[in-house]
Amino acid sequence: MTETVAAPTERPGYRFYVLAVLILVYMLNFLDRQIIGILAAPLKEEFGMSDSEFGLLGGIAFASVYSTLAIPLAWLADRFSRVWIMTGALAVWSGFTALCGTATSFSQLFLYRMGVGVGEAGGVAPAYSLVADYFPPHQRARALAGFAFGIPLGTAAGTLVGGLLAAEFGWRTAFIVVGVLGVVIAPLMRLTVRDPKRGGTDVAKVAVATADAGAPADAAPVPASDPASGSGALGRKVALGMLGLGVGLIVLAALNHFAGLEIGSAGVLGFAGLLALVIGVSVMIAQVTASVVVRKKSFWLLALGAASSSVCGYGVAGWLPLFFMRSFDLTLRQVSWYYAGIALIGGIAGIWLGGMIADRLGKRGKGAYPLVPAIAFLISAPCFILAMNSDWLIGQIIPGGGTQVQALTVAFLIFLIPTGLNLAWLGPITASVQHLVAAPMRSTASALFLLINNLLGIAVGFYYFGAVSDLLEPRFGEESLRWAIYTGMGFYLLAAVLLIGASRTLKRDWVD
Repeated sequence: MTETVAAPTERPGYRFYVLAVLILVYMLNFLDRQIIGILAAPLKEEFGMSDSEFGLLGGIAFASVYSTLAIPLAWLADRFSRVWIMTGALAVWSGFTALCGTATSFSQLFLYRMGVGVGEAGGVAPAYSLVADYFPPHQRARALAGFAFGIPLGTAAGTLVGGLLAAEFGWRTAFIVVGVLGVVIAPLMRLTVRDPKRGGTDVAKVAVATADAGAPADAAPVPASDPASGSGALGRKVALGMLGLGVGLIVLAALNHFAGLEIGSAGVLGFAGLLALVIGVSVMIAQVTASVVVRKKSFWLLALGAASSSVCGYGVAGWLPLFFMRSFDLTLRQVSWYYAGIALIGGIAGIWLGGMIADRLGKRGKGAYPLVPAIAFLISAPCFILAMNSDWLIGQIIPGGGTQVQALTVAFLIFLIPTGLNLAWLGPITASVQHLVAAPMRSTASALFLLINNLLGIAVGFYYFGAVSDLLEPRFGEESLRWAIYTGMGFYLLAAVLLIGASRTLKRDWVD
């Protein structure tokens, strides 16, 4: 049967109200996610952590469950109410953030951070799908860029509010206050946001089959088979491969522990095995969508390109507060104001310009969507290094160098550039991923993209800088973190190469 499916017939401005609510929820998502960065110093002191251990706490503890559980939750969002799923997710991650303030050991804090990841797994992919169904294709990159404002807003709020609360009342209060805030706001999402028809802004008319049993009236049907290949066979093969890897790693961990086999760490192997099993189960659930996207070169180039940039994006954002305290001699309170300003101003400008420029250039060719952030990353790396050496830069202009205030001012202004460019990919790339599959698969496709981006970006990025800092500490002392950040700039160059490749394949893989 065929019926007319138009854009949401809401009162004027309602779609922008929905976007504002989604931005608020995403801001809370990043506030709870990034608050740990500003609390690095008090947490390391409280629990006696090395930089590497703090990297595990900020990275793998969160990313392991956040990335993997996003797939089954997105699969549900493609079939049931996206609004209900996001409301529940907000309440869960906010509750676990509050629990972080009650932790009495590193292990307990690690588990609570995993709980934050469990909740946040349901907060992003469904939102991408909602935005795509409220805004037509020619506005989608800008709308998704607007949604991504939640990142700088959340990072700035987490840095400022978390830092000031920690400086005044202690780190426990900071966790509890921001966590309770999310729990209180959760009902707003459920009571005021409606699920639109899926794909309603894509074309004027679409074929709509009978809805799945139990699905909401506004849910579009999800194909029972892969429209490109006729089945989800490839997705099943990928899932079975991950399940086999997981079983193998767990067997090795058991042999290490019980038989004394000395191949790596039993704990690390066991954790990696469980992670592979969860990924395998998640991909098995999403096998139909996985069978579509894994065949497309653009998906891999976009996902790995974004992940490479996120190693720096998440990693540098998580470690810069501690860098400012060590290398710029700022107090926790000073860093809270200083870095919050950088994240807010630079982030909003970069995200909006990235989406706007990509939407305009995208009318000439789809390749513009990944090409815009590729150019941004090539500029970001040298700007980060220059900003970290503002005192040297001033010395080249003013004989004898300048004051600390001058160095901090110059650093602030330069940091705005890479902070903005670092986030310019969010609108164009997430919009591109939405167009790799048909509308009913968008939440799940986004989750598969986020699995790669976040598992590599957050887990590897946060841990990488801490591990390299510990490795370089014997030589560079307190400046080891500076040199660790220098080494990470190579990931921006890799990201640019991958996204330039995507600009050449995207037109072929694009689905209108």
